[in-house]
Amino acid sequence: MADKTTVGKLNEEQRKLQVTGGATFILSLPKNWATRNNLKRGNAMILREEEDGTLSISPTKFGKKEKKEDVCIKVGTNDNPDAIMRTTIAAYLNGYNVIHVRAQNQKILSIKTRNHLKHFARNYLIGTEIVIDTPTELTLQVLLNYPELTVHNALSRMSIIASSMQKEALTALNNIDYQSAKSVIETDREVNRFGLYVVRLLKLAVSNPKIVKDIGLNNQIECIGYRLIAKSVERTADHATKMAENTLFLKEYTNTDLLEKINQLSTLANTMFENSIASLFKQDFNLAESVIEKLDQAHKFEKEAILLTHDTKLEETVNIRLFIESIRRIAEYASDISEVVLNMTVESVLS
Repeated sequence: MADKTTVGKLNEEQRKLQVTGGATFILSLPKNWATRNNLKRGNAMILREEEDGTLSISPTKFGKKEKKEDVCIKVGTNDNPDAIMRTTIAAYLNGYNVIHVRAQNQKILSIKTRNHLKHFARNYLIGTEIVIDTPTELTLQVLLNYPELTVHNALSRMSIIASSMQKEALTALNNIDYQSAKSVIETDREVNRFGLYVVRLLKLAVSNPKIVKDIGLNNQIECIGYRLIAKSVERTADHATKMAENTLFLKEYTNTDLLEKINQLSTLANTMFENSIASLFKQDFNLAESVIEKLDQAHKFEKEAILLTHDTKLEETVNIRLFIESIRRIAEYASDISEVVLNMTVESVLS
């Protein structure tokens, strides 16, 4: 049995550069590889320099079809509208630019299904327009080009909205303002819209390195980190929403000491979150590290706040504690984001 070193080198071989005409370098290609790819004299090749300086060589066609731009989702009479929506989302995330939703056997799409899909497309799928709307077919088309809204831009908007949601949820608690709380809950949709769009871009970049630069990233490896960060931003917004939902169940003002401690914890968590995002965009290792170091303080404030809930009425205590827990989770997500930034920027502090 071949050892690991041998297995790792099975597809490697050394070839010497030749010089022709005194200035042009020539490197011969392996005959077996050329034969497998049906290459003949005069065939065009694609050369691309990668980020690490390596040079990739590939035929103009690999013998496989290019991924289609459009896809068709066939819908039966009894299909669940939610299931159809999930399939549509999956098609959107996988990079299809035209999505046809058609009724099978020339039957019609139910009004419920059509309205469900139209509402979702308009409110959650960024850059998507409804270009065909008939009783038998609904067609969605993605019209937004990558450079128009890069990963950085979309993630920045997500983060600004998520931070604002947390601040407004805290204001709603301070004033027992149900209208502000409901506004926070409705705003969560905006974060989800950008979240889906970011995932779409990252999935496209993973499968097609040629668009990495177009979406604002340096290399494919960054896709992993940005996916984790986008998820943490989404979860931050979700917990801001939970804070608002818990406020809707409160009927009395929280005692002053407890409210002050909650405000202290929330201010810390929000600062951590904003600094974690700033560390990402600035590629600042030290700023990310400072966010992580504040997590213990957030846990300390949480415990102090929980102790103060003993003086509240029993029916209020549960919702206040859930509110506090959500703030703590936001601080933890800020720490998670910062850990990803550390991994992305560690080279800047290594000698």
